[in-house]
Amino acid sequence: MTRMPTVFIPHGGGPCFFMDWNPPDEWDRHRQFLQSLPGTLPERPKALLVISGHWEERAFTVQTNPAPPLLFDYGGFPPHTYELSWPAPGDPVLADRVHHLIRAAGLPAAKDAARGFDHGAFVPLKVAFPDADFPCVQLSLASDLDPGRHIALGQALAPLRDEGVLIIGSGNTYHNMGVMMRSLRGGPRGDTVGGTFDAWLTKAVTCPDAGERNRRLTYWSKAPGGRDAHPREEHLIPLHVIAGAAGADIGRKTLEDHVLGAVESAFRFG
Repeated sequence: MTRMPTVFIPHGGGPCFFMDWNPPDEWDRHRQFLQSLPGTLPERPKALLVISGHWEERAFTVQTNPAPPLLFDYGGFPPHTYELSWPAPGDPVLADRVHHLIRAAGLPAAKDAARGFDHGAFVPLKVAFPDADFPCVQLSLASDLDPGRHIALGQALAPLRDEGVLIIGSGNTYHNMGVMMRSLRGGPRGDTVGGTFDAWLTKAVTCPDAGERNRRLTYWSKAPGGRDAHPREEHLIPLHVIAGAAGADIGRKTLEDHVLGAVESAFRFG
């Protein structure tokens, strides 16, 4: 099959794409970006492998459930957002392949037969792939959130790209919830935040030398505005996985949006 790209997508906030907002166009660019994603792929994926900022385990843990339920792991939203459906099947064969690749790279790996799709997976994928008509497998982060190990994880998973698997990192490039919650509560937004770190991150991701790119991403916390954007980095680390899986492919920015007073971006390799 044609080699698949690797992509990092911002997954918004909670069930944001399925709610009314003020202003009503708050998430329009995010939504349009996700809806357009399938049309930018070289061919229809055989399956999706999703790494979300909402699942951490001691070892890299792959979901083996053949029919994953949805995990409504958010709170305080309208009742209808707890009735969403996205019935994509799992893929135990792909899960075994993922587990094997991780172990072969000398990284800790585990399986979870009960895990469902968290909202970092099903919310954006319900927008991008509403028919849910091909398999999807979710993979956890390691709870140490070590940047280098997650780049190594991506490198281990890279062969999947030539097997028709679209590797998706789902998170946010800005995730300081203290700042963003003020916007959610309708407080004053002031200036848009996150621009300094977003500019640094864009230069790092688009660096033409893969080794230098990965070195910069490893030391992201020393970047200007890094810890302001990510007091805790679980929503950034999925980007490290897809950068590792990119190999020598050069990254490019595919979305820059301003939502809830912050800059959020998407990136793609290949």
